[in-house]
Amino acid sequence: MHEKSNGEAVGNGAYSLPAKLSINLKINGADKQIEVAPWVTLLDLLRERLDLTGTKKGCDHGQCGACTVLVDGVRVNSCLTLAVMKDGAEITTIEGLASGDELQPIQQAFIDCDAFQCGYCTPGQICSAVGLMAEGKAKTSDDIRELMSGNICRCGAYPNIVAAVEQAMQQRSEGGAAR
Repeated sequence: MHEKSNGEAVGNGAYSLPAKLSINLKINGADKQIEVAPWVTLLDLLRERLDLTGTKKGCDHGQCGACTVLVDGVRVNSCLTLAVMKDGAEITTIEGLASGDELQPIQQAFIDCDAFQCGYCTPGQICSAVGLMAEGKAKTSDDIRELMSGNICRCGAYPNIVAAVEQAMQQRSEGGAAR
């Protein structure tokens, strides 16, 4: 058999992949229809095609968490996720958390608690913290440290990151913004 570009068999049980697939995503509240190669990661789609560069490429192996985004409200390492796997999903990046000039509570808490130094990991840390709070499993600072352990900060700002998450959780339990 000869190679085909529509996903049909090409011989010896192998299959070729289509050059591009059309997917629909809701990214930071905006509906997008995108043509994407099947091997493109969600991270590369966000950064290279959609210019959402807040999401960072760190290790590109799912070990550092710099690429963390929210997919249907759940935190995901976008470097390990193929964009085509998320067809129909709602994606929230760091750029989509604020509401105009009003920061999302965890963003404000990161500022209040000085929870960053170089800032490279901060978008992933913040998206992960939003997901952690939505999960509702963290009750103590030890829980926060454990549940945020997939996000590495090479500067070592961990005590301030935990303090920021605690502050945002406290605000939320006192009836503050629940976003």
